[in-house]
Amino acid sequence: MVTTVTLDDLDRRLIGEMARRPRTGVLELSRRLGVARGTVQARLDKLVSRRAITGFGPDLDLAALGYEVLAFCTLDIAQGRLADVVQHLRDEIPEVLEAHSTSGPGDLHCRVVAHDNAHLQDVISRMLEVHGIMRTSTVIALKDQIPYRILPLVESRS
Repeated sequence: MVTTVTLDDLDRRLIGEMARRPRTGVLELSRRLGVARGTVQARLDKLVSRRAITGFGPDLDLAALGYEVLAFCTLDIAQGRLADVVQHLRDEIPEVLEAHSTSGPGDLHCRVVAHDNAHLQDVISRMLEVHGIMRTSTVIALKDQIPYRILPLVESRS
C-alpha cells in the first residue's frame, strides 16, 4: 500500500524549483527558496524516503535519440500468463518504456518507441514471441498535445 505524502508550501516550491532547474544543487536551492541548506536537504531526504520523489535522472528527448515513433500497444493476455509476458517485455524489449495492467478492454497497456514504422512492426513481432499474448492493438501517437508534466498537479495540492 502506498503511503500518501502531504506536501506543504515549501515542499511544493522545492519540487517546482527542481522540476524547472533539474541540475540545481542543494545550496542553490536553499538560496532560491530562502531557507537553510540543511532544511532543503532534510526535505529532499523526507520526500525520497517516502517515495514522493522517485528519481533524479535526466529527461530525454527520444526523437533526438532516433526514436521518432511513439505508440501505445494494448495486449490481451491469456489467464495466468501476465507475469511471463511482463518479464519478457521487461527483459527482452528495451523499446517498451512502460507497461501498466488495466481494467476494461485489454490487460496490459504499453508505451513503446521505435525508429520508424518498420522498426515498430519488428518491436511488436518481438513482443508476440512470448506465449500468452492472445491479441494486440496498437495506436501510433501523432503529436504530443500535453507532454508529461507534474508541476500543475503538485501546485494544485494544498
